[in-house]
Amino acid sequence: MAASLDATIDERAVRVVSGDCAAADVYVVQPRASVREAVVWLPALGVAARNYLPFAHALAARGVAVALHEWRGIGSSDRRAGRASNWGYRELLAFDLPATLAAAREAFPGARLWLGGHSLGGQLAALYAGLHADEHAGLLLVASGAPYWRTFPWYRGIGVFFAVAPWIAAVRGHFPGRRLGFGGNEARGVIADWTRSGRTGRYAAAGLDEDLERRLSTLRLPILALRLQDDWLAPLPSLDWLLGKMPQSSAETALLGPADLGGVAADHFAWMKAPDAVAERLATFVRQGRSG
Repeated sequence: MAASLDATIDERAVRVVSGDCAAADVYVVQPRASVREAVVWLPALGVAARNYLPFAHALAARGVAVALHEWRGIGSSDRRAGRASNWGYRELLAFDLPATLAAAREAFPGARLWLGGHSLGGQLAALYAGLHADEHAGLLLVASGAPYWRTFPWYRGIGVFFAVAPWIAAVRGHFPGRRLGFGGNEARGVIADWTRSGRTGRYAAAGLDEDLERRLSTLRLPILALRLQDDWLAPLPSLDWLLGKMPQSSAETALLGPADLGGVAADHFAWMKAPDAVAERLATFVRQGRSG
């Protein structure tokens, strides 16, 4: 167990190995009291899981356990994107997420598991839930939405980016997000799958024999989607496009501003510095789901 500032909360890293032998840490944060509700949390593109530890502690302080997933190629992952090391949504959905979910079930036996995520993490949480509809209590989305270019007010710029990014990744062998200031150093397969959804407005994973759009359309889960007032990376039309793919699910949305975050900017990433308001909304929704 790792040390925690709160003696009522435990934190530890669990090494997990996916179906194709990729390995990464899952950060498990839980109250020492009995755990009835737990969230498996998927980070934003290029963001290491450890950056969500304050958020995980805020949820645990409210009685909700958390398992922080690590994206392949980021943070504690033993893979790094390159010309000889490539993957896409298929590997993330078919290999990595099942390994994290298995670790969460072992860590939180008997707890209801919710699936949640930030930005791209919210999208892939929805896709995974669509593929495994009976495994989760519901979806929790923060600053998330589909990247379809028509849903962005500055769509001309993003349309060009979606056309150029796969070319950059193909030429370099990976997408150099750290150098370009967007995302991490991403596998060209991830960039290909992501930009395809940005150009077409539809989800697909190269090499995965599943109709992801159809799976989303039949999903029936409670959903809470939180928006940030000044978040230009996940505007309302983008969220609406994503939620519109799940018409049989019951979605609740809420908007948070700087006043809700204690004066912190209400943008795509700043909420992570002051996560209490987000954690409170999510924990309340989870508890309501239990009582309902």
